[in-house]
Amino acid sequence: MGILSGNPKEEPMHYGEVYGIWSSVQAMKGMIVGYQTFRNHAGDQDLLKIINEAIDLGNQQIQEMETLLKENGVGLPPTPPERPKAQLEDIPTGARAMDPEIAATLAVDIGAGLVSCSTMMSQCIREDLATLFGQFHTQKAALGIKVLRLNKEKGWLVPPPLHYKETEE
Repeated sequence: MGILSGNPKEEPMHYGEVYGIWSSVQAMKGMIVGYQTFRNHAGDQDLLKIINEAIDLGNQQIQEMETLLKENGVGLPPTPPERPKAQLEDIPTGARAMDPEIAATLAVDIGAGLVSCSTMMSQCIREDLATLFGQFHTQKAALGIKVLRLNKEKGWLVPPPLHYKETEE
């Protein structure tokens, strides 16, 4: 039949798949060091748990994608050094990222990650890669719900103007 009709793991990746995976690894590595920095700035314990969950999830997804790149002979993007732990009290108040700002950044990053996963799913011709990004999408969506819930519970969510439709009596 052809080169794309057998076991997907034996099929070659096309350039878009390679670039998408490589770019995802690079972006996630940058986000993780940012989240490590946020971990030093966050004071809310619930927010800290979600930051740690985001870091763990990112590391797990990076590991899966790096394995794919290595198996296909693709060099890996550089890994930035981990950020050292600092005490919240040592960061001057004016220089600190505030908890609502951190939570908002997490929400934006997760939203961008969902779009990236959907884009990769639509570009993949290897079913195993599309499935992998589908799994990543589901994991990110679950984390996004936790961040949304946290933002609502803590009063950090800044909604856009709300529209109330007036009904005729």
